[in-house]
Amino acid sequence: MTHIVTEACISCKYTSCVEVCPVACFFEGPNMLVIDPDMCIDCGVCVGECPAGAIVTDDTEEGQKWLGLNREFSKIWPNIQFQKNPLPKADEYAKESDKYSRFFEAGG
Repeated sequence: MTHIVTEACISCKYTSCVEVCPVACFFEGPNMLVIDPDMCIDCGVCVGECPAGAIVTDDTEEGQKWLGLNREFSKIWPNIQFQKNPLPKADEYAKESDKYSRFFEAGG
């Protein structure tokens, strides 16, 4: 089992999760983060750090839906290990659902 970043991260990109990750398995894209599922040790410490609730396990329906995207983009995007400011209007976007199209609008 591993943890996966889901759609809830899109257009928010809170990065408090990366600060607590003991294995630096987060990678940063234009408008969201992903987790390399092969690096994640399933400690779960990142889950409670995400204000958008964007991190789930891969044994959930939502986790399975986003597993491939996390795997693919963690091989392309740069590793992130330190917290940054969230994206503008992150608090506003965190309340939205169905943000998948925003991923591609940002060049994901």
